[in-house]
Amino acid sequence: MTSAVDWMVSGHEYFASCLAAIDDATVAGPSRLPGWSGRTLLSHVGHNARALGRLAHWAATGEPTPMYASTQARADEIDAGASWSVQRLRGFVEEEQERLADALDGLTDTMWRNEVVTAQGRAVPATTIPWLRSRELWIHACDLPAGGDFTAFPRDFLEALIDDALARRATQEIVVDVDGPPADLARWLTGRGDFSPQLRTATGAPPPALPAWL
Repeated sequence: MTSAVDWMVSGHEYFASCLAAIDDATVAGPSRLPGWSGRTLLSHVGHNARALGRLAHWAATGEPTPMYASTQARADEIDAGASWSVQRLRGFVEEEQERLADALDGLTDTMWRNEVVTAQGRAVPATTIPWLRSRELWIHACDLPAGGDFTAFPRDFLEALIDDALARRATQEIVVDVDGPPADLARWLTGRGDFSPQLRTATGAPPPALPAWL
């Protein structure tokens, strides 16, 4: 079975390949995320790697280093990076991904079991960090202007993503009784597009409106 570290590596490769196919002018324009430009998206993806690196440091040293000092600090980081040139942002994403990978490579078995706290306030073992990064990379590749698509995701990753999204929806007290192609289901559950005609509810009723999933 593919590990989350493998998904992180392949997710970065997929994100990078999608990004490489897009010229700077297109990246500087609107992304597929409402209200975000491509530069805002790249800033977020790069700063997410940096933030997860803080969790890796926490796991390695025992020193609490949250992903972000506050919600406002997270927004400020993203906004600051969104003002950079596209070329700088391309390099930033690569550099921060490499730093995160190096930090994770340095964790021992004991360190991987150490508890850290996500940006949503969940206490999780450090083994969760590669999954969090995988999720960011694969999904945000599809948020790039003229970017990727969920149909390109590995099947086992799609299944894990669906399970994760369903668990998140359950915390929002949303019952999802929907069946259909995994790519369409994952896309809908994560708020990337309308309810596909390929998806079916058990009763035939319209699906519930979904709020932001994270």
